[in-house]
Amino acid sequence: MSGLETLLIKAKGAAKRGDADAARAIYHDVLERHPNNTRVRAALKALDEPSGTSAQRRFDTLVAAYRDGNMGLAVREGEALARAFPHSHGVQNLYGAALLALGDNLRTETAFRAAIAADPSAHASCNNLAIALRRQGRDAEAEELYREVIARAPTYADARYNLANLLEQSGRDEEAGYFFAQALAIDPSYVDAYYNLGNLNAKMGRRDDAVACYEWAIHLRPEHADAINNMGGELLALDRVDAALECFEKALAITPDNGKALVNRGKALILMNRLPEAVASFRAALALAPSDASARLQALFEEAHMCDWRARGEYALTLGADVGAVQPFASLPFRDDPAHQHQRSRACAAHVYPAKPASLPAPDPSRDGRIRIGYFSADFHNHATLYLMSGLFREHDRSRFEVHLYSYGPEREEDHHRAVLKGQVDAFTEIGSLTDEEVMRRARADNLDIAIDLKGYTRGTRSRMFGHRLAPVQVAHMGYPGTLGHACMDYFVADEVALPEGAEAHFSEAIVRLAGSYQANDNQRMIVPDTKGRAGHGLPEQGFVFASFNHTYKISPAEWDIWMRLLSQVDGSALWLLRSNEWAEANLRREAEARGVDPARLVFAPSLPHAEHLGRLALADLFLDTFAVNAHTTASDALWAGLPVLTLAGRQFAARVAASLVTAAGLPELATTSPGEYEACALALARHPERLAALRQRLTEARMSCALFDTPAYTRRFERALETMHQRHLDGEAPAPFFVE
Repeated sequence: MSGLETLLIKAKGAAKRGDADAARAIYHDVLERHPNNTRVRAALKALDEPSGTSAQRRFDTLVAAYRDGNMGLAVREGEALARAFPHSHGVQNLYGAALLALGDNLRTETAFRAAIAADPSAHASCNNLAIALRRQGRDAEAEELYREVIARAPTYADARYNLANLLEQSGRDEEAGYFFAQALAIDPSYVDAYYNLGNLNAKMGRRDDAVACYEWAIHLRPEHADAINNMGGELLALDRVDAALECFEKALAITPDNGKALVNRGKALILMNRLPEAVASFRAALALAPSDASARLQALFEEAHMCDWRARGEYALTLGADVGAVQPFASLPFRDDPAHQHQRSRACAAHVYPAKPASLPAPDPSRDGRIRIGYFSADFHNHATLYLMSGLFREHDRSRFEVHLYSYGPEREEDHHRAVLKGQVDAFTEIGSLTDEEVMRRARADNLDIAIDLKGYTRGTRSRMFGHRLAPVQVAHMGYPGTLGHACMDYFVADEVALPEGAEAHFSEAIVRLAGSYQANDNQRMIVPDTKGRAGHGLPEQGFVFASFNHTYKISPAEWDIWMRLLSQVDGSALWLLRSNEWAEANLRREAEARGVDPARLVFAPSLPHAEHLGRLALADLFLDTFAVNAHTTASDALWAGLPVLTLAGRQFAARVAASLVTAAGLPELATTSPGEYEACALALARHPERLAALRQRLTEARMSCALFDTPAYTRRFERALETMHQRHLDGEAPAPFFVE
């Protein structure tokens, strides 16, 4: 008889005598020498499992309770069985699973460690123990345990899936994607792995890959409403609006109370210019979750676009909440308060930007001594930003600066502006299909010294990529009229009027003030003279024409009250507005009538090519600015066309831009400081045409020499600012505010 058989007989004899510990010791001794002996493992398992009618009945109760979701009963039965059978893997594992479901992480850990001691090859117990460790914040231990299981069990998908989730939450996205893919290679039907990999790809900007993952998840589980909704979000980002809306409708058909799908549906409807339906969708989400400040603000913002002011007082209900990525811009027209806007931006940045980058850029020294500048935007086409920036790009001193443009807007046909622009810079790179991390690698490969964000928190932004550090020096300029609220942005370009001394307290960036004006402008913008005359645009031939070509969301009841009083006091006058949408026109006509003004005195101008629009501006007498969010490009358009702009200098940057512009244009008296002064000045100019004529004459005479439109001088100042930023970095000095004459 072999030694193995002798040991097995001894073990069985000990078990029959009731000496389970002696039998167990013999079996474990055998397994040390013969770890793959299935007979011994089966005997050991039988020794440790509950036996006897009472114990078996209790174990069956435990199994049934766990299966039915009655975790309280499962824990009570499991606790009793665990004391009676401390070495039973089956008991300890099921007891641990029930504790895990109840969130009792400390006792869960104890139970799973006992289960693993009973059967070290129990991969599921190891996996669940790691989950319990993670819930205690012991991620490093959990990761080590996942990796041990993976090393021992090449075909166990769950450990790879859970490790991927842990890695993603710790910011190790590329590695997380690898383990999600491994889990799917083992189990191609793993729906949650497809879904989470889709979410990871979406976060990383790999939109096509994200859509593919969601499609697989939906194929495997057609009622997966979250996957359908998230796929719609990626399709929306890919500008496939119709397909996105179809996804949101499907998600809502499955889960009618899906607030996220309702919000996303609203976003799609905005892009389809179905604004009332969009608002209804946001408000439906709000009805499900009255504390959802993001849904409320999105509804209010679209109502502002329609000049529907009935719920405007609700803005106060959005305060002090995390309201998502697009909300700082949406909050601007509702409150002129720089401290409040700073708080909004900081909350948004904490939500949007990635964790601190693992490494920092270290560009190679420039061979030719030029400073390498990268401008990042989605607007390098026939767009307001490019109207202003074209002159800077044209005038850049290419002997001192190597200029790169990085475009991430939707693919579009080449227009004249884009074609000319490409000939004025050293490199034009399309990055729309790249992830943020890939953009970072590209920017660093290009050895950028300075990266400039021209978007900020505006539609289509990808400012999040700056959180990965594209260059040693990063600058916010021109795009968003306020702070980004994040440490990744080193400098913000301003001037002494738009951002007076002391206002930097509400910015996270170091402030660089340029003499004259912060705003770039192009002194070669073409103006096509108008040939239709006032009558051709529906304007009175002789009456005074007030104009305001600002976007409708900027108009509030405060401005409207003043404008209507002006129309009432200036006989024959008209208010010339930009045609935005049919609902805004109807609402503004109603608001005019409610204030005793004939709605016919409102004239809405259709969109025209930019040069023709500049030409028609000469037909107006005075441009009336909005308050909380001023005219920006629109004010420069008017001043370039010779139309005086009357503004109210507010508190936040967005409310002081036009004051900066009229001052730089040589008309500082048009920057009023109170609503009363604003109204009185407008009325005086309407009643005293000689005063207005004098202003127009001054504007015309100074047009090519004033600080606002002296493009070469502006470019030299801006370049000196870039040189100072770069030199501070080379000298090892932190970003700090400074002024450029």
